[in-house]
Amino acid sequence: MPPSVVVERTDRGTTRTTTREKAEAMTMTEQLTGERADLLAMLAKHRHFLRFTTRDLTDEQAGLRTTASELCLGGLIKHVTSVERGWAEFIVEGPSAMGDFTQMTDEDWQKRVDEFRMLPDDTLEGVLDAYAEVARRTDELVAALPDLGAVQPLPKAPWFTDTEWSARRVFMHIMAETAQHAGHADIIRESLDGAKSMG
Repeated sequence: MPPSVVVERTDRGTTRTTTREKAEAMTMTEQLTGERADLLAMLAKHRHFLRFTTRDLTDEQAGLRTTASELCLGGLIKHVTSVERGWAEFIVEGPSAMGDFTQMTDEDWQKRVDEFRMLPDDTLEGVLDAYAEVARRTDELVAALPDLGAVQPLPKAPWFTDTEWSARRVFMHIMAETAQHAGHADIIRESLDGAKSMG
């Protein structure tokens, strides 16, 4: 997703500023406080615990199933990356960024299945790098989005009971998704070699 463009009018005319540039400017000139700082801190915390479960692993280990579940560590991070990317795009572009879940094809479903697996060309380093890039873009949105209360209509899907979500609600959902899968990942890692994130 290319960085969205925020158009601001000044006394000297119209200027165009990308969210990345605006976020970097905020970081350099003022300390984020309040709600935005809290969102960034909690996102960073849960991302850290998820990534930490892959410390010192090989590509092969990252793709191993160690429990009755079909989940593996590399696949979990691929999935969380995809989810976070999709929701960040939703904040900027609306439901068209995610598509109509009621019209998914067999190919679409297979892509979702592949999110949870380490494919032959996947590497743990590549998976983690992709996750870091998506996280960076999300953090830029948290810092620079003009209104956290701005809403977008939700895409069609049988699991949505609401009709719209605010950007704030989306960030909370990303946080919850990350925390949930960090817990899954901790169990998978402990089953792999006894390593724990805590304790």
